[in-house]
Amino acid sequence: MQAWERERKITDEAIPKVLTEEEQTWDLAETLEIGEDTHTKLLWKSNVPGSYAPESIMTAAVQSMENMGYVVEGSEELLDSGFKALENNDLVSLHEISANLWHLVNNAKKDLDNPYWKFKEYNSFSDYEQDVTFVSKKQCEYGKDELRDRIYAGWLSQIIGGAVGTAIEGYTTKNIRKTFGEVRDYVRQPNTYNDDITYELAFLKAYEEKGQNITAQDIAIKWIGLIPTGWSAEEIALRNIRYGIFPPESGTFSNPFREWIGAQMRGAICGMVAPGDAKEAARLAWMDGSVSHANNGIIGEVFNAILTSLSFVYDDMQEILEKTIDMIPKQSEYYKVVEFAYNQAKQNSDWEVAWRACEEFLKEYNWIHAYPNAAAEVIALYYGKGDFDETLYIISMAGQDVDCNAAQIMTAIGIIKGSKQIPAKWKEPIGDNLDTYVRTMKKMTISGLSDWTLKCIR
Repeated sequence: MQAWERERKITDEAIPKVLTEEEQTWDLAETLEIGEDTHTKLLWKSNVPGSYAPESIMTAAVQSMENMGYVVEGSEELLDSGFKALENNDLVSLHEISANLWHLVNNAKKDLDNPYWKFKEYNSFSDYEQDVTFVSKKQCEYGKDELRDRIYAGWLSQIIGGAVGTAIEGYTTKNIRKTFGEVRDYVRQPNTYNDDITYELAFLKAYEEKGQNITAQDIAIKWIGLIPTGWSAEEIALRNIRYGIFPPESGTFSNPFREWIGAQMRGAICGMVAPGDAKEAARLAWMDGSVSHANNGIIGEVFNAILTSLSFVYDDMQEILEKTIDMIPKQSEYYKVVEFAYNQAKQNSDWEVAWRACEEFLKEYNWIHAYPNAAAEVIALYYGKGDFDETLYIISMAGQDVDCNAAQIMTAIGIIKGSKQIPAKWKEPIGDNLDTYVRTMKKMTISGLSDWTLKCIR
């Protein structure tokens, strides 16, 4: 049946009805208005659900475009006006100012003198693989039971890292220490509810159905089916997908957050399903990253995917870290960031001295941007030397987007260690239950997720 026939049928079968006063309701319009007002206010001023760290998406959108070498002319005045309207609860003005600011962001002009444009821009995986040499695929020698335990340990460690980090994300080293001292345990009763794993579950569902024939569009479709809401880059990607804009455009269209941490925070699953195969892990990560990110944002996901993949076949974390960095294209700005952090680590005996240098080097970037978080990962992995407690301690004390960082690198540590070597103080409070906000997957178990992952690999 053609579209006009469907619509004609609806009209032909419609019987007039005189509504009572009670039946003439516009409650939905009022509900939608409240929702739109609340959402717009949150874009200007909000607090992270897990840690209550303050953030402003509207300010960050301008900051992010400037980080990527654009000039957002007139943004200062609109930001001043927007915060004044928010303070006065002037919602009419706030909506108008928001639209004008998004227009400026979406039409920002390149500043070709900005250092960003001195680096190569990577627009596809073929661009990427031309500039790197992947280590040869190495056969994972675990038997089925051992492989399953390593996967379980990886997921458990990811969830532990996420639970630790959720309580302290968005703060600096100084202020974390001022409030909590040295973070060597959970700062509160942990839970497993975290938005980061959401996107990995959607990837795994698509991978289960398509295997190595998976496409970015397959992943995008699972996003829109399974994930009800997102934030920053992921929110924009979901909006784009909902209206039929698929990867890679879903990650670039009207998306100033395309080089934030949102892709980097989900690379581990791509490494899990490609144990010992760095190139395949990178390929899958590029595909997944393109749903919501671009260029350096996707390279961040590739970094964590390779790191995780190699953890199945090497057991020296400093060696894994070095190999991973070597598979980042040297012409990229992302490489400059991880190289800087790695050099600081090699030159200093104290992790905090190295980290302070990274903080200063990357001070112009938002704490949710990929770069400061990539640097934090490098520092924690280098100085942690594969030790579970020490790595988790350093990544926690570095601050930034701690749950994303801890979840990713602790996955690799967990895979190397196996479940029996994860200290009881971390795993016992977590147990086996896994709560998410993914449609059809809101109540899961970590053991069940591990079995599912193993099935997908096989």
